[in-house]
Amino acid sequence: MTSFSGFPAIKFLLIGILCVTASGCSRDRVYAGAPTIEAIDGGALPAPTRADVAAGERPYLMGAFDILTIDVFGIDELKQRKVQVDASGRISFPLIGGIQAAGLTPVELARDIETQLRGEFIRDPQVTVNLDETVSQVITVDGQVSRPGLYPVVGRMTLIRAVARAGGTGEFAKLEDVVIQRNVDGQKYIAIYNLQAIRQGNYADPEVYANDIVIVGDSPNRRLFRDLISASGLITAPIVAILR
Repeated sequence: MTSFSGFPAIKFLLIGILCVTASGCSRDRVYAGAPTIEAIDGGALPAPTRADVAAGERPYLMGAFDILTIDVFGIDELKQRKVQVDASGRISFPLIGGIQAAGLTPVELARDIETQLRGEFIRDPQVTVNLDETVSQVITVDGQVSRPGLYPVVGRMTLIRAVARAGGTGEFAKLEDVVIQRNVDGQKYIAIYNLQAIRQGNYADPEVYANDIVIVGDSPNRRLFRDLISASGLITAPIVAILR
C-alpha cells in the first residue's frame, strides 16, 4: 500500500468519502416546511382536543382467519364464544349458522347477529364482538429496519408508526428512499417518501393501510464507509458525518 507524508493511502480515501457524503453537515435542517404544519419555537404545544383524539381512530374491518370473541348478554350458552373467520370470510354461530364477517367492523357484525337472533330465538339480544387476534389486517415492513416482518393495523397507522413498530430504521437505512406499495382496485401504486423530511415536519406523515408493503431503502455509501473503517483500523478519533 502506498503512502503520502507517512499516512496510508486508505486514510485519504476515507477523507474523500467524507468530503463527498458529508456535504450536508454545514447546512441547517429546516423544520415544519409544510404549509399545514406549524413550528413552535421553545413554547409548549397545544393540547389535543377530543376531535383530534377521535381522528386517530380508524374502523377495523375483519378478514379471513381473524379470531373473535362473541358474547350474547344474559344467555349462558352464548357467552364468550371464541370463533374464527374462515377462508371465505364467514363465521359459524349457534342458532343462526353461517354469517358474513369479512369486510365488517366488529360493531357491524354484532348488529347483524342481533338481527338474526331477534324474535325467533331471543326477544331483545344484546351482542358484543371483540377482536382477539388479527392475521388479515397487517402491513409488511421490510428493508433497513431492525425487525422486518408483518405487523397488525389496528386504529390509525402512519409511515413513521409503521417503521417504529418494526424497531426503527437500521444502520444502513437510506431515509430519503422509503417506498410504500399499495393495491387499489387491482391497480398497483408505489410512492417514495423521505422519512427524514417527515420527521422534521416538512410534509405530512402518510397513512398506511392493511396489505401495504413498506420498504426502507439501503444506503451503499453507509455500507462502504463502515467497511472501509473496519478494514483500515487506522482512525482513532471519532468521525461525524451524514452519509446518504
